[in-house]
Amino acid sequence: MHPTDKDKIVFTTGRAIYYFKVMPFDLKNAEATFQRMVNKVFKELIRNTIEVYIDDMIVKSLKRSNHIKHLEEAFVFLQKFNVKLNPEKCTFGVASSKFLGFLVTQRGIEVNPTRYPPYWR
Repeated sequence: MHPTDKDKIVFTTGRAIYYFKVMPFDLKNAEATFQRMVNKVFKELIRNTIEVYIDDMIVKSLKRSNHIKHLEEAFVFLQKFNVKLNPEKCTFGVASSKFLGFLVTQRGIEVNPTRYPPYWR
C-alpha cells in the first residue's frame, strides 16, 4: 500500500481503528492493480525467464546451469521493489511443476493430466 492510501481503507473493531499495511485482495481492483505492479517489476524478465499471473510466478530455464542465474535475477528485482515471498509457498529447482492448472516441463507447457480426463486432450 502506498503510505498516502492507508487511511482510505481503515476498518474498526469495538476497541480500535486499524489500517492495512499491505493491499488486501478483497478490494474491488486489487488483483488488477497487483498484476500491473508485478508486470512493472518483472518487465525485463517476463516471457524470457519469468511468467507471472497475479501472485503466481515461475522462473523458467532451459538448462539447469542457467537456472541459478535466472533465480538471482528475479531476486534482484524482488529486492529492488521490496516484494516479499511466502517461503511456505515457494519451491526451487524442480524439473516440472503445476502452474495455473497446467504442467510446465522442459518440453513446454502441457495440460495437467490429473486435471483433465484423457478424452479432453
